[in-house]
Order: sequence, then structure tokens, then C-alpha cells
Amino acid sequence: MISANNISVFFGGQELFEKVSFMVNKGDRIGLVGKNGAGKSTLLRILSGELSPNEGSISTPNDSTLGYLRQDLDFEEGRTVQQEAELAFKEIKELEEKINAINLEMSERTDFETEGYMQLITDLNDLNERFGLLGGYTIQSEMSQVLLGLGFQLVDFSRQTNEFSGGWRMRLELTKILLSKPDVLLLDEPTNHLDIESIVWLESWLKNYSGAVVLVSHDKAFLDAVTNRTIDLILGKAIDYKASYSKYVELRKDRKEKQIQSKRNQDKEVKQTKMLIDKFRYKKSKASFAQSLIKKLDKMEMIEVEQDETASMHFKFPPAPHSGKVTLKVNEVSKSYDELEVLKGIDLLLERGEKIAFVGKNGEGKTTLAKIIVNNIPFEGQVEYGHQVKVGYYAQNQSELLDDNKTIIQVIEDAADEHSRPRVRDMLGSFLFSGDAAQKKIKVLSGGERARVALCKLLLEPVNLLIMDEPTNHLDMVSKDILKNALNKYDGTLIIVSHDRDFLQGLSEKVYEFKDQGIKEYLGDINEFLNAKKVVDFKQFEIENKQKASSAKSKDSENKISYQERKQLDKDIKKASNKVGDLERSVEALEKELKALDAELSQPDRYKELSSQADFFESYQEKQQQLAQYISHWEKNIESLEELKRIREIL
Repeated sequence: MISANNISVFFGGQELFEKVSFMVNKGDRIGLVGKNGAGKSTLLRILSGELSPNEGSISTPNDSTLGYLRQDLDFEEGRTVQQEAELAFKEIKELEEKINAINLEMSERTDFETEGYMQLITDLNDLNERFGLLGGYTIQSEMSQVLLGLGFQLVDFSRQTNEFSGGWRMRLELTKILLSKPDVLLLDEPTNHLDIESIVWLESWLKNYSGAVVLVSHDKAFLDAVTNRTIDLILGKAIDYKASYSKYVELRKDRKEKQIQSKRNQDKEVKQTKMLIDKFRYKKSKASFAQSLIKKLDKMEMIEVEQDETASMHFKFPPAPHSGKVTLKVNEVSKSYDELEVLKGIDLLLERGEKIAFVGKNGEGKTTLAKIIVNNIPFEGQVEYGHQVKVGYYAQNQSELLDDNKTIIQVIEDAADEHSRPRVRDMLGSFLFSGDAAQKKIKVLSGGERARVALCKLLLEPVNLLIMDEPTNHLDMVSKDILKNALNKYDGTLIIVSHDRDFLQGLSEKVYEFKDQGIKEYLGDINEFLNAKKVVDFKQFEIENKQKASSAKSKDSENKISYQERKQLDKDIKKASNKVGDLERSVEALEKELKALDAELSQPDRYKELSSQADFFESYQEKQQQLAQYISHWEKNIESLEELKRIREIL
């Protein structure tokens, strides 16, 4: 579907790619991985045709379609959420307008037997057939499914897009791309603005998608759930692995070990061959043998061990200054934005050294409470810090707040005080901005590089209450692991807001879920929360249940509960299956009826007779709408049935 042929890319005098080649085939789920600055987003731009390589070419079939989600988008105003989403159905909407125009013209004409009138009937049949083939009767159902899956509510459909934040508008852009169902999806960090539940929904959608997917993501769990190929961008090369991310990590390690061993064997062979050449080259009887050995060496293809990019961040948070036992008290805190009540009567007590995570759907108040705690926005209620508490805050858009026109070192020096200023160069070096790199302007940095600058600013002075809102956005895998390790070793109190399941694992002692203007406490880390909420990936859930089943026999009471649950599920499955069957029969009957009517309408005499009947066309239109409703209900019931079956298998 897409062929990259020996592409090379240069920026200034720096080479980003050199003679990179690979194919994107139907059904491929490719994860592009590599360090920040390796060129992942650039490669997506090249595949989309937005950017041309300096050398080489990109080939795509003329009739193929691409959907490209960029990290940075320009948004247009003046449409509702639903109107914006409907832009994905451009051809269907054009067909709908043509069908309506023909129906209107036919209702006004009386020359039923003319050639022109017959042509209108033929055109209408062709348009209706194309309309149905493209799914014109189910677009409302599809649109609602994707919008709701990505976190929008029904009440949002009629709201203007300019009422939403940039993150929500990115979700809307993703909605349009998914609804357009292109042959190839190019997704650059699609999970950055999604909450955990929306990410799980997107994983499921992409698994069932019939086209190809090429995506950039630093979410390990997401990559493992979605991808079946991994292309590693490293030192200007693209190494292709036919495996998901975790398997790729193992394969890459194994590949390098084999390369090292092969290199050792080859070096040994070369050394022995050179010794024989030196031994026999001056002996007449062995001169020809020596020459053959020399030719053998010249023809030998030397093995090169793939070099890792070893440079990575290395830092730790300064020791937390001493503070009292109670770090933070939040009492009866509420917050509204005009008529929208986000938080109501929130109580929270945080003691020294505790590490907690805020999770929940976007818009439920996680970032709002973080801003309230650091007194960034007005609110009702009380927030009290403990004795000698000093707060550090990493905002969700921290990297975007950097001054584009300043250099990296100017940004850090401006934020430093007299105590930290002498350490600025060393600190920048630990965040991979040594020497000339520190003189780069902020505006030329990648998202990951900007995030590293923002983290460096945070470390300029020690704090004992650290609040981090989505700190992993744009960070590569290695950088996220380093940040997680630093946070695990941090001896202060931590509040972390994140949607990254892998990053949150083992990081917090409590999880607070934000829902319906309140918060609910769960003891443990993100895994225990997900198990409790039953929104874990079902593979892990199934493994845990199998382990429980094999470890020991359950108690009799538990057996009874499991039996009752299974019995009820079987009833629900049977009921749902019957409902699906009824809807299928209704769809089939109505389709048959409409097909018969279409056949009659194609006959001039019969058309004249039918069109003379009162309300015939209104009845015909109602049948089409009824068919669309049946199909929509059938799709929803199929989803419910599959979900029940999946739960039944788990139990």
C-alpha cells in the first residue's frame, strides 16, 4: 500500500535517515519507535506526502486513501461537534444532496413517460445503491459510536467546537479520521490526549480495522495491544521487526547478541587467515594459496554490530526538604465553569512521602484539582499545606509554555536562582543538552526535547510536594523509564496525573478516580485500580483468573456465586442473541420490501401509478429511515452480545 524506497533525509548538515526502505501492507499494524529526535514524526510526514525526502521515493497506489493525525493542527471555527464529525462522510453527504435534489425534481414534474424522467429514475437508483454501499443509512450510528468511544457525551454533539480545549479537538480530528476509514492510518501520538478508557476503546477499534496502521506512540501497553510490526529508527537506519513492542525488545536483544557472536567468529577467522597469508606469501610453493586467501578476505562481507544510541537522560530529584507529617489538606473543594460543575465537595488528606495517582476520563476534574492545589485558579473550599511544604508543579502543557524565541540555556538560566545558576550547564548535560545543543532555540525542538527542557526547569530547586500532570507526553520509552525511576526514588510527596498504564504501574500507593464531580479512593497502583474497574486489558484479566482457578479450589460459597453469575450470563447471552436474530430478520424483510419497491419504481407505468398515491414517497422514506434504525440497533446489540460472550469466557 505504501513503499518507501531508499529514502534519505538531511536537515542542514545532519543526516536523519540514510537509504531507508520498507513496505506497508494491508493489515499491517506498524509501531515506529526510537528516541526523541530519531525522526518518527518526520517519517510519518514523508509517508503522508506532506514532506519529500532529499533522496529516494515514496510509492502509493493512485486509488489508495490516507488518514494522517498530526501532533499540531490548525482548527476551524463555526461548526458543532456533530457537523465537524460529519465532514468525514463527504461523499455520502454529496450523494444525499443529489438524492434529495432528484426527489424534489421528480415530485414537481408530470412528464412521467419522457426520456428525461426515465433518466432521473435510473440516476436515483444508482445514487441510492451507492449511498447504501457506502453505509449512508448507518452514519449516525457510526459517528455516535466513535465520538462516545473517544469520550464525548451526547450533550456535546450540539456544542460548538471552539468551546473545547485543544486536546478535545485533537480527539475530534481523530474521530474524523477513523470515520473516513482510509486504506492507511498514520497516527502521531494518538493517545496523548486520551484517558485510559478511551485508549482501551481505541485499541479495540484499531484491532478490528481492515486497513493498515502506522503509528508513533510511547505507550508500551498501547503498542503491545495494537501492533504486529515494529520499525526501530536508530542512527539513521530503520530496522524492521515482525513483532509487537515487547517482543521486538527481546528480538532486538537476541539479534545484537548474535551479531556480537558472529563478529567474534569472523574476527577470529580473519586473524587466522592473515596469519596464513603472512606465513605462505613469500614461499613459491604456497604463493598461489596465499593469493587465494587474500582474494577471500577482499570478498568477505564484514559483519557490523548495530550500535545503540547510548545517550540518555540521567537525573534524580533533589532530596525533599523536611516538612510536617501532614502535607496537604483539601476540604469541601468545589469548582464550576459557568453552568458546568466539575468538582463538588472534594476532601483529600495527603501525608508526607505518600505517592498517589489521579485517573479518570478527561473533563472529570483531574487537572482542575491539580491547579486548585497550586492555587492557579479560583475555587470554593479550603486547601491547606502542611508545615514547611514547598510545591513543585509540572503542568500538562508545561513544554508549550516555554518561550519559543529563547535558547535552551536562556530558558533555564532565567528560571534559576543564585544557588542553582552555577549548576545550569551540568543540569542541561544530564538532560542531553550539552555544548552547542544548549544554544538551540526552543521553537526548533521536538515535543520530547521540549518536555526535557521543562523537566530540567522543575529540578532547579528542591520541593517536598511534587505535582505532575501528564509528564510523559512526548517522552520516548527510555526517558519515561528514567523519569519513573527518579520518581520512585523521590523521597517527597507525589501527585501524578497520567493516562499511561505502563508508567503508572508500581508508582503509586493509592489511585483516586475522578467521576461525577467526586473522587473515589483505591488502594494500590494502577493495576489494582484497573482490576477493580474491570477495564484492564482482558488478556491479563483472563490470565489472573486462570491462575486463581488452578491454584486451589474455591470455597463452596464462591462456587455458588460463580455458578449464579454464569447462569445469569447464559440467560443474558441467549436473550441478546434472540434480539440480534429478530433484528436481522427485520432488516432482511425491510431490505427485501425496499428492493421490490425500487424494482417497481424503475418501471414507468408502475412508477406513475405509485407516485399518484397519497403519501407514497413519505412512506418510502420512512421505510428507509426504519431500515437505518434497525441496522443501528443491530450493530449495538451485536456489540453487547460480543461483550457478554467475552465476559463469559473470562469467568
